Amino acid sequence: MQTQTQAVSSRKIVATCAEVWAELRFFAALAPARADGLFLSGDVGQRIFQHPFSWASLGVDVRGRSHTLKVCYRTSQQIRRAADRLLPAVLRDTDGLEDERRGIISVFDGPKPEVKSLATVAAGADTVRQAVETWLGEGIAPREIGLFVRTSQLVARARAAIAGLAGSNEMTTAPMSLAKGLEFRAVVVMACDEGILPLDERVADAAEEAELDDIYETERRLLYVACTRAREHLLLTGVTPTSEYLADFTSRGEGPAASP
Repeated sequence: MQTQTQAVSSRKIVATCAEVWAELRFFAALAPARADGLFLSGDVGQRIFQHPFSWASLGVDVRGRSHTLKVCYRTSQQIRRAADRLLPAVLRDTDGLEDERRGIISVFDGPKPEVKSLATVAAGADTVRQAVETWLGEGIAPREIGLFVRTSQLVARARAAIAGLAGSNEMTTAPMSLAKGLEFRAVVVMACDEGILPLDERVADAAEEAELDDIYETERRLLYVACTRAREHLLLTGVTPTSEYLADFTSRGEGPAASP
C-alpha cells in the first residue's frame, strides 16, 4: 500500500472508468501539468444513463488529445458486430468528442448470436434451458454463464428456466442494470418482449418528446450492455410480439445504426 507522500509524488495517474466525477477531480488535481500526466480510458457505448458530462468542467482538457480504440479483446467478432447495430455509428459527448464505432474489430471469432421469438413464456424457458444444457455439455462452467432480464421482478423467470440444472446456483441471474462490468463465456438475455423492452412503465411516465427519446435510448443501451457481457455465446429470447430492438439486432447491416 502506498503512503500519502508516495501517491502524491507519482508522475502519472491511470483511471479506467470515465464516469467517476468527484474521484476524477481528485486525480486531475494530483496529476502533474503535462500532456501525459493523466491517462483515461472508457467505452462511451457502455454509458447507460446519458447524464450531461463534460471533461472540461472537471478540470480535464481532452480536446484534440483523444483516440478511439479499435480493437476489442472481450467479445467475439460476431457478438460485437450484432450488438453494435443497437448504437449510432458515432457517439458524442458534451465536449464535442466523437467515438466512431465503425472499423472496430474483435481479436477472435465465435458462433453467431441467436435470437428466438417464442409463442409462450414456457416455450421461452424451454429454449433457454436447452441452450444452457448445451453450453454445460461443451465444458462451459456454470459460473461462466449469465442470464439477464429487464427488471428485478423478471429474475424469477430466469431462475425458473435453469432450475435443477447442475451448478445452477453458480450461474448469475440479474437485471440488465446490474450487468455492467461483468463478463461470461455464455449469456442469455431473456424476456425481450414488447412492453418489457422498452419498459412500458417508463414510456408512460414520459412528460415530453425529449424525455421519451432519452428513455428509448437508455433502454436500447441496457440491451447493448447486457449483450456485450458475452464472450463466445449469446442467446436472446422473447415472447411474441417481441421487442422492437430485436429487429435492429438481427438486421443484415455490418455495423452500427446510422447516426441521427
